[in-house]
Amino acid sequence: MKVIGDYVRTIPDFPEKGIMFRDVTSVLQDADGLQLAIDEMRKLLNDVEYDVIAGTESRGFIFGVPIAYSMHKPFVPIRKKGKLPCETIEAEYQLEYGTAVIEMHKDSIKPGQKVVLIDDLIATGGTIEAAIKLVEELGGEVVKVLFLMELEGLKGRDRLKGYEVASVIKYPGN
Repeated sequence: MKVIGDYVRTIPDFPEKGIMFRDVTSVLQDADGLQLAIDEMRKLLNDVEYDVIAGTESRGFIFGVPIAYSMHKPFVPIRKKGKLPCETIEAEYQLEYGTAVIEMHKDSIKPGQKVVLIDDLIATGGTIEAAIKLVEELGGEVVKVLFLMELEGLKGRDRLKGYEVASVIKYPGN
């Protein structure tokens, strides 16, 4: 029986020499791999009490929506700036070369709601840290942050101290 790591394609020296790129598309392109990924992520929510699942654009949508659907929970998209049609709040975060901004609708999280944040990968943790700030600005409580993969060498988990963080697969390097 395969484990989820068997479905992840590793591409050496991409996007630059010395990087081992963990490609999630190979998981998505295999029906068994996709089902296993969703099932394994869902298992990490078994003992979590929550009201809403939120996911960051775009791969957080891919994994967050089927989990929300299967658990009969609402899903809140956290998008790149300028992609949402209603009134939004925003958070800026650091990229390797510059900054980026994500936003969510002002009415997407109600005060006191318990929120699970989902994305495919944690590297440096900047995107999800900004997403946490948005949820909390709206009065939500982040009760778990969930990833399919984690690049432990980039220490993204360190930025999320004080939050319950889980990942299905952990890679020791970057």
